Amino acid sequence: MALAVPGYTVYERLGLGARSSIWLVASQATGEQFALKRVLRRTGEDDKFIKQAINDFEVSSRVSHPVLRRSYEMWRVRRFLVLRELRILMEFVPGRTLEEVRPQKLDTLLRVFTRVAEGLDALHQQKYVHTDIKPNNILITDSEDVKVIDFGQSCLIGHVKGRIQGTPDYIAPEQVERGVPLTQRTDVFNLGATLYWAVTGRAYPTVMPSRKRRGGIDLVGPREAPPPEEVNPNVPTALSRLIMDCCRENPKDRPADMQEVIRRLEVAQHILDKNGTTLIGGATEGDPSSVPTSPAPPSE
Repeated sequence: MALAVPGYTVYERLGLGARSSIWLVASQATGEQFALKRVLRRTGEDDKFIKQAINDFEVSSRVSHPVLRRSYEMWRVRRFLVLRELRILMEFVPGRTLEEVRPQKLDTLLRVFTRVAEGLDALHQQKYVHTDIKPNNILITDSEDVKVIDFGQSCLIGHVKGRIQGTPDYIAPEQVERGVPLTQRTDVFNLGATLYWAVTGRAYPTVMPSRKRRGGIDLVGPREAPPPEEVNPNVPTALSRLIMDCCRENPKDRPADMQEVIRRLEVAQHILDKNGTTLIGGATEGDPSSVPTSPAPPSE
């Protein structure tokens, strides 16, 4: 079925998700391009997708920072007084996810994560936490601009969720415990687990790994992970320690906020600048034997 949006020209579908699709559209008045998210409600079981889309809009339309993707307008489509569809007009970001285009230079990767941390710090300053930072929610453009997307699971700092929400391999321990408030340190863990994957090609062993037993969520106890510098000798010790500190089980043992994370990322960047750029795959830049590491398996 063709999609028609009054006042906009619909060009092409950019992607598909759970009950949703993303379309490239342009304003007929100004020619400005946008991304239009369309979420369909076929049965009552789809209400969770509708709620997440509304939450995404409410957060991303209130916060403002160059790294955080903005939403501008939302329309509810009803048939016979029943909500059947949501349409959300968002900032168009012509890029690919970190999972698709993981930088092979460590200094480039550090710049990406410093930008992500800056965006999350701005989000925290506006009293929200993202709670679902992962490679698929970080976009990188051809010009190496960075955007954090998908605020469907975001909440106010200190909020206690009634059910488990998060992505296996990146989820913080407190996200699977009942009655525990989510804070800036939850995003610190998610970011650390994402950075662990980015420099090692391996998933950090969270309490909710991506493999699930049939019939329910497979929760496991804390498992030890080798420091990134042991997996990849090119990772500076300062960066390796930061990643492991971000992924501490107890939130109180993690960096207090994104500003601390940014400071420590800058220290690691200084060390890289002093020692020369290295490739993630284990060889120095310019070494013809260097082979990029394989991408990690998709997160669920």
